[in-house]
Amino acid sequence: MKVLCFGSLNIDYVYTVPHFVQRGETLSADALHVFTGGKGLNQSIALARAGAEVWHAGAIGADGAFLVDALKEAGVRTEYIDTLPEVSTGHAIIQKSADGDNCILLYGGANQAVTPEQIDRTLECFSAGDLLLAQNEISALPHLLQRAKARGLRVALNPSPMDESLPPLLVLADCLLLNEIEASQLLGCGADSDPEIMLTQLHTRYPDAQIVLTLGAQGALCADGDCVIRQRAVPVQAVDTTAAGDTFTGFFLAGLLEGQGTAQAMRFAAAAAAIAVTQSGAAPSIPTRKKVLSSGAFCDILAEESP
Repeated sequence: MKVLCFGSLNIDYVYTVPHFVQRGETLSADALHVFTGGKGLNQSIALARAGAEVWHAGAIGADGAFLVDALKEAGVRTEYIDTLPEVSTGHAIIQKSADGDNCILLYGGANQAVTPEQIDRTLECFSAGDLLLAQNEISALPHLLQRAKARGLRVALNPSPMDESLPPLLVLADCLLLNEIEASQLLGCGADSDPEIMLTQLHTRYPDAQIVLTLGAQGALCADGDCVIRQRAVPVQAVDTTAAGDTFTGFFLAGLLEGQGTAQAMRFAAAAAAIAVTQSGAAPSIPTRKKVLSSGAFCDILAEESP
């Protein structure tokens, strides 16, 4: 089985701030760091570092060559990335607070210049049974999902950022991976709603999809058929949560692809995400498979859940 992650490639500008800037406020940042990023790039790197063979497709501007280099260094195949000299690479402005939390402003750039023609050309190289992983940070997403399903690919979708265009597309997903904010937006309820109730509502609405609901420090839930799997988070001192969800997504899917059961893949992903939040940056914080399997985070989860 081949894995195609068709998604965003961003340059992340991370500003360390005492608190998130408020309306009308001018705030001095304590530091600025520039990292590789984009949900697509992060999830491709997470898949590769977790042990999966993955191809990335997307678009960059002339200023984004170092993003392709980062993917290659992580072991990701990059022949389906187009360079578009007439547009700039997508980027993100990220505020990182003293407690490690973050808020993000996205500019699409080349990510919003992905065309149906590029999608068709790329999907010609994949076939029934292969896996597509997608997010909502590129243009022509409906075309991508519809054509992938028509070719018999399995579709894993991280519907982020959530907007009004997404709900009609979610029925095309075999696996939905989203956080509690995205779930509440989709269901039209408060972000503080009971996660298990939200999971039940999502499963009722999309009964044919495996649904993974990540809950930050509260862990994660998965509706897998009639089974609900609960996974606690590993308590750590968070430094930067930027790529936690992307890390979880990549390691969870990689675990399933190598034949792990759903519960085992959830443990694998939770341990990886716990390590990621203790490091700065998005892609640079994503651990390797070896580091996860030898980590205290993974051993703690196994010890707690042993009979």
